This record gives sequence, structure tokens and C-alpha cells, in this order.
Amino acid sequence: MLAPDGTMRRRVTRLVAQGVVVASIVGATSAFATMHKSLVIDVDGEVRSVSAYGRTVGEVLDYRDISVDPADLVEPAASEAARNGSTIVVRTSRDVTLEIDGQVQTITTTARTVGELLTALGPRAEGAVTSASRSEVLGRGELRVSTLKTVHVAVDGAVMPITTAEPVVRGVLSHAGIVLGEGDDTSAPLDAAAVDGMLVLVSRASTASDKVTEVLPFDSQEIEDPSLPRGHRVVETSGLAGEAVTTYAVRTLEGAEVSREVVARVVTREPRDEVIRIGTFNPSSVSVDPGSARALGRSLAAQRGWGDDQFVCLDNLWTKESNWRVNAENPSSGAYGIPQSLPGTKMASAGADWRTNPATQITWGLGYIEGRYGSPCGAWGHSREVGWY
Repeated sequence: MLAPDGTMRRRVTRLVAQGVVVASIVGATSAFATMHKSLVIDVDGEVRSVSAYGRTVGEVLDYRDISVDPADLVEPAASEAARNGSTIVVRTSRDVTLEIDGQVQTITTTARTVGELLTALGPRAEGAVTSASRSEVLGRGELRVSTLKTVHVAVDGAVMPITTAEPVVRGVLSHAGIVLGEGDDTSAPLDAAAVDGMLVLVSRASTASDKVTEVLPFDSQEIEDPSLPRGHRVVETSGLAGEAVTTYAVRTLEGAEVSREVVARVVTREPRDEVIRIGTFNPSSVSVDPGSARALGRSLAAQRGWGDDQFVCLDNLWTKESNWRVNAENPSSGAYGIPQSLPGTKMASAGADWRTNPATQITWGLGYIEGRYGSPCGAWGHSREVGWY
């Protein structure tokens, strides 16, 4: 028989042990509940509201048996914390064959439309010319893309760098206002693909005329632009060659020209200089307040495959238009909301709550930008050039 004090010690020990067990159960239950999430998963446009368990986005996707390859787009990133009520977007990658600047290439991309593909190609595709509409779904037919490039043209004693997205040599010459006369020749066929860095020589046909129309070269200048992300080039003003009619005094001997001297030159069209803006802003320095309209815009842009370099342009554009205010209204034109839709009722196509919901306004605005300009940097470049988008 135990002494009273021994009985008391056994009772206390048992109660402590029970308390530890209860605490362990409560702790495990609390941790289990913390891992439970109710959220939305969007896989290649197929949207589902699901229940899942996991601390991170990757764990939640594993729980739902959604496999992700390294080349796939996951937003938020797989390593980020999964939040209850949030949306996880997955865009699976695939191989797409297309012709870029005359070369057939196969690239791995998460893009589903031509416009998304151009964005995935990066800064070189800004202002690109395509054989299909930007809204067209990839894979419906052969796709040809001509990116922004610099072609050097030597003509009439001058060499001009011409920055253009024209796909063939003929288009490059036309873009720069260079007219070929009868019998003139070029070092590359007129229908040859225009390639970045190529040199095209224009040989003028010999003439006995004392009046000749000649090209006046334009100058090219580059301006650093801190409002554009690093690596982006925007043609603010296209270069246009001038023209002059030159009168020569021609001397001949037995029917053959032996000398030619300039008597007069009349400029019929002044050259227009080419101006290119070069981005200097570092996209990695972008920061936004969590939960703000800007943060939502950044996330929704990322879901379309637009990274921080494109968000820099989007931020500049919509800060200028509305300062990201959902109720911003232009008193003179009636443009409304974050993207300054004109009229505001256009945004009803994205949701009936278009007047007050930033997500609805941003979704509509991003769709408008993609359909009309291909990317936020394309829209920002247009806005910088003409004052609106």
C-alpha cells in the first residue's frame, strides 16, 4: 500500500501525461487546419474551386495531382506560401515551330496566343510584324514573325542604319523612303528576309542624264529612357531619307561620259532623323504594396506571361492614366477606371461590377492592351509617342 504522498505523486504524473497528449492532439489539429486551403486553381484556362492541403503552392499542386515541369509558368511561384482564398495559375509549356526573321525555329513556350508568344520572346519582339492576328490561338497555321531589327543600307555614297520590323529587304527600303530607279540593283534580293545587322548595297544604274534624284541620308540617335525596362528599344521616330535633285555638267568624248560635275542641287524632301529610346530601368527593383491595385495588376499581368519588365510599362501607363484609382474619371472625355476605358461601360464585358472592382477593370484593361498593342510596353510606347493608348 502506497503512502498518501506517493498516491498524490502518481496522480499528478498521470495528469501531466494526459495534458501532454491533449496538447499534442490540439497542436496537430491546429497544424492540420492551417494546412487546409480552399482556393481556385486555373490550369491552362480551366478554372476550378478546390479544397487542398499544403503549406506552399507546390504542395497544394502535388495534393491535387497537378504535375509541373520546370518550363511551366506557376503564379504564385511553387515555393511561395499557399494562401486560403487565393488563385493559383498554371500554364503548361509546349513546343511551337515558327519562322522568326526568315529562320524556322522550335521554341518551348507557355503562350496560347500569338500575342502571348510575342511577349514571351522578350524585348526583341516589341513592335514585331506577324502573319497572324495577335489574338489568334497558336497552332492554327504557319506563323511568321518579323522582329525589330537594324539593317544598314548603303546608297548614293551614304550608309544609313534603318531600325524596322519589316520582314523583307523591299519593305526596309520603302520604310526608309529609298526609291529604286529603273535598272538599279541591290546586293540582296528584294524579297530576301531582312536580318538584324545585315548590309544592303544599292547600285544605281548608270545614266547620261544631267539631272538625277539622289538620297539624302538621315542621322540616327539613341536616348536613354529610365521609364522603359532595361533591354527594351522603342522607335520614337522612324528615320526617313530625304531626296534631292542634282544637276550635273556632263562631258562626253566620242559618246562616252568622261566627267560629271555638280552644277546645282535642290532638296525636294528633307531627311527625318531616326530617334530610338533605350530602356535603362532595372525591373528587379520594382516593389508594390501587398493587397493594392498595383499588386493585383502585377499578379494578373504575370498570369498572362508578362513579367516585371512588362509590369514596369504597365505601371507607368496606368499611373499616368489614373494613378491606379478604381473610380478615376476624366471630366472632359468620360474615360473611367484604372485603365481609363472610354466609355467605362466597355468594362462590363469583364464583369457587372466594373465600376468598383479593380480586378474587373484590370482584367478588361489587360485584354484591351493585348488585343491592340500586344503587350504593356507596346501600349506604353504608343502612349509616349501620341499621348494616349
